[in-house]
Amino acid sequence: MAIEGLELALACAREADAIQAEDVKVLDVSGISTLTDYMVVCSGNSMPHLRAVIRDIEKHILEEYNSKPAFVDGQGDARWVVLDFIDVMVHVMHEEMRELYGLEDLWGDAPEVEWQTEAAAE
Repeated sequence: MAIEGLELALACAREADAIQAEDVKVLDVSGISTLTDYMVVCSGNSMPHLRAVIRDIEKHILEEYNSKPAFVDGQGDARWVVLDFIDVMVHVMHEEMRELYGLEDLWGDAPEVEWQTEAAAE
């Protein structure tokens, strides 16, 4: 089953939440970015937690939708990893990196998608 766009962003957000990623947000950047349509941003509080979030998102999307990221930037002990699914970029960041770079501020014009409401409705 192919998955893309909003459905993929919501699936990534739900999986990040399931592994207890912190402050999960989905931003609709489709009208303001040429890179992607949606960004999922979440935080972890330790390196093992970050690795678990990344592992579980990749595993869930592969198992449920037979889809892998086209590109992964940052592995091992990186404190910021990007899973690039083309239509969706998932940023898994250590909370210190998230505060430092402020992606939500950088994409401040992007509307936030209410992913928890969407997940509950399904």
